[in-house]
Amino acid sequence: MAGARVVASGRCLCGAVHYKVRGPLSDVHACHCSMCRRQNGHFSMGTSAKRADFELTAGGSLKWFRSSPSARRGFCGECGPILLWDDDSDEIGIFAGSLDQPTGLKLTKHIFVDEKADYYEIEDQLEKCAGWDTPL
Repeated sequence: MAGARVVASGRCLCGAVHYKVRGPLSDVHACHCSMCRRQNGHFSMGTSAKRADFELTAGGSLKWFRSSPSARRGFCGECGPILLWDDDSDEIGIFAGSLDQPTGLKLTKHIFVDEKADYYEIEDQLEKCAGWDTPL
């Protein structure tokens, strides 16, 4: 990975946690699951990168919360924002709001639409999935 071109970078609000990605990011998805809503106060936007392309460049305050038996969420212990989602696969999830701009990414689908809150509607024409990848 050394010497490979950085294609994305990001950080938390206070700057205590920084990361770089030296490979492609996936398209962005909007997650409407109850865990994202409770952790973020609303639905979240995420992308992912190959774990081998991801580098934590400053992470002394990075903390992890096991949100389910199969995944954990990484956040800054100083300023609080959720930054990462990890299910021990070959990819790591990145909350898109933590990325430095411009990203060049595009929102392409909504996931866990069956868990969305009742105070908003999803009115765009993007793909909608009941869960992770089950189309509605």
